[in-house]
Amino acid sequence: MTIIDAHAHLWLQQYAEVGGGRVRQLKNGRADFFGEERQMLPPFMIDGRNSAEVFLSNMDYAQVAAAVITQEFIDGNQNQYLEDVQNRFPERFLCCGMCDYLRPGFLREAQILIDRGFRAIAIPAHRLPLGEKDRIWLNSDEMLSMFRLMEKKGIILSITLAPGTLQIAEMEDVIAACPDLKIAVGHFGMVTCDGWLEQIRLARHKNVMIESGGITWLFNSEFYPFKGAVKAIREAADLVGIGKLMWGSDYPRTITAITYRMSYDFILKTDLLTEDEKRAFLGENACCFYGFKHLVDLPYIKNMSE
Repeated sequence: MTIIDAHAHLWLQQYAEVGGGRVRQLKNGRADFFGEERQMLPPFMIDGRNSAEVFLSNMDYAQVAAAVITQEFIDGNQNQYLEDVQNRFPERFLCCGMCDYLRPGFLREAQILIDRGFRAIAIPAHRLPLGEKDRIWLNSDEMLSMFRLMEKKGIILSITLAPGTLQIAEMEDVIAACPDLKIAVGHFGMVTCDGWLEQIRLARHKNVMIESGGITWLFNSEFYPFKGAVKAIREAADLVGIGKLMWGSDYPRTITAITYRMSYDFILKTDLLTEDEKRAFLGENACCFYGFKHLVDLPYIKNMSE
């Protein structure tokens, strides 16, 4: 079975200022997260580096052929590192660039990122200012200009939305203005929040997909084997079709609680999805949508405990 991770993160240094708060890496995988000490990485990542090499080791062990590396404001801008990762491991990673959407001029930034070879651009829209006075709209003139540029150049949009329906109307405007822009909506529509199915319904549009990055975090309270998450995937598949859904892990934050392989093998074990549906969700849909080619064949390596 081909397995592709549609939502993961990489960084060499985590250093960010977001909404007046800050995120700073500490030792032993921990971070100062807006004034609270949190376990950001597994504790064996003692130097705070969330590198491509360590992720590749996890991917090889879990038999994950390729991954989409998206970006989040809380990690800081990682364009420079991800450009290097993309150049060194083109068959294993598709890396998203990210602009500074908080200030005018990000259209020019997007053009530069495209010229540098990025094939996707990420917007962590759930962390944009959303208040009445300072709101940054996804359907603003500059945003729409950027999306039209991306549509023209064949650049994929990786976007995570605020919980619920707050940004749905804006996304509908974007989709109407750029019907050929390929869009991947993350965090499975913030599935544990009211209104999540409205985000899933965006995938009724021809070029919109939904990826499940963070679904094990959202269902962390019930823990493995995440029966609620499986039921939500079944419900979404019945609503928009399994061909519109892709697996994502939200590595590395999610593997502070579980192993990387556990972030998808609960799908393999369920009887709520057919074998064909599992193959589509875990890899085939992402392979087609993102255009991965020449995927590696990863053999299963037995554990010492077996």
